[in-house]
Amino acid sequence: MLARLREPLRGLRPPLAPDPFEALVTSITAQQVSLFAAFALRSRLVERYGRRGVHAYGFPGRERLAGASEDELVALGFSRRKAEYVLDLARSDVDLDALRTLPDDEVKAVLRARRGIGEWTADWFLARHLARPRAWPAGDLAVRKAVLRFTGEADTRAAARLFAPFENLSAHYLLAGMAAGVR
Repeated sequence: MLARLREPLRGLRPPLAPDPFEALVTSITAQQVSLFAAFALRSRLVERYGRRGVHAYGFPGRERLAGASEDELVALGFSRRKAEYVLDLARSDVDLDALRTLPDDEVKAVLRARRGIGEWTADWFLARHLARPRAWPAGDLAVRKAVLRFTGEADTRAAARLFAPFENLSAHYLLAGMAAGVR
């Protein structure tokens, strides 16, 4: 079922966010909005709080965002809730780097204990920061649409079995295939 994606997407690798805080903030900004809206919001955040380099801004670190106010984030376009979630994470004592040593289910449990981080965000963290092969963001609308298009399977959670043990890579190929218009 991924055979038709293999040739047009040869060599494509999933993008990874090297910093766990950036990965989580990126996911929080993308919750329940279009990718366009999420990119615009993140751009404003990075321009306001990031460190300017020669050609671009670096993503703001946890310490820098911890000093921001909720009203400042709302002025950038964050909803009040998303501003709360980002600030809660920035000011928390969770050792985000240590999560890489935990099994998937424990990573998800630690993350889901934080305000504003649900299964969708935890799944994308496993996929796009930790590069866990079994990460399967079944709750993602685009993943659900891609699974239906390429497999005919309406139950995205059940469809994971079709791609085991490479669910993460498969999700990336399914999404890229949708974006590329592969039929």
